[in-house]
Amino acid sequence: MATLSNVRNMLTSSVDVISWARSRRKPRTIIPMDNPLPWRSHSIGVDVATRRYLLYAVLPLWLGAGLADYIFHRRTRIAHTSGAHESIIHLLMMTETGIPLLMGLFLDINALVLAIMGTFFVAHEATAYWDVNYAETRRTVTPNEQHAHSALEVIPFMALSMTVCLNWEQALSLLRLGPERPSFRLRPRRPPASRGYIIGILSAVVALGGVPYVEELVRCLRANPTLDETPTVTDTAEGNLRVDASERVD
Repeated sequence: MATLSNVRNMLTSSVDVISWARSRRKPRTIIPMDNPLPWRSHSIGVDVATRRYLLYAVLPLWLGAGLADYIFHRRTRIAHTSGAHESIIHLLMMTETGIPLLMGLFLDINALVLAIMGTFFVAHEATAYWDVNYAETRRTVTPNEQHAHSALEVIPFMALSMTVCLNWEQALSLLRLGPERPSFRLRPRRPPASRGYIIGILSAVVALGGVPYVEELVRCLRANPTLDETPTVTDTAEGNLRVDASERVD
């Protein structure tokens, strides 16, 4: 009888513990199937995901494409074909993408910043056309380099588009649309990007972008100390032009 009494007491205690645990459990929120994620949570999630993708995927991809382009220039002997004139164009394009990058890292994104970013993007596309039109009459532009050029043109557009979407109200205000008034003041970014990320991305820009292209310019000037245009090998741009330095007419 004592054993049965002990078993009964144990079962009673277990039921009490289960009941207490259930009473402590928070009620579940039932989300309708026609709206599986509340709008506010969804918008916050997309915002964070887009910012992370922009910072940790798009920018490193841009740096990788720029480094690949530098390698292709070196393989086609830029110093002895299109020379320092093209190298200066490359540094100009890096400036046209570097300034919007710095603005995005350190400034609050408003109508003024978006307008400046858009202006630099248009200038970069025009300079990229100038670069290819100049290079293809003077050196070999391989299919691999052309793909690198495609990435270097599309990635700034991706970054600008994401920045516009993340700051949609200020973008609309530039067109005098939407509820917000355009802000034309340069203000520090709040909250600021993490110090570790800023140090990392700026170090990568210098190491993978600045140093290689400065080295390219120095190498070109050593081979031919002038910024003037070099003579063309052909009168029309050809995508797969095979250029050898011995065939040039100086």
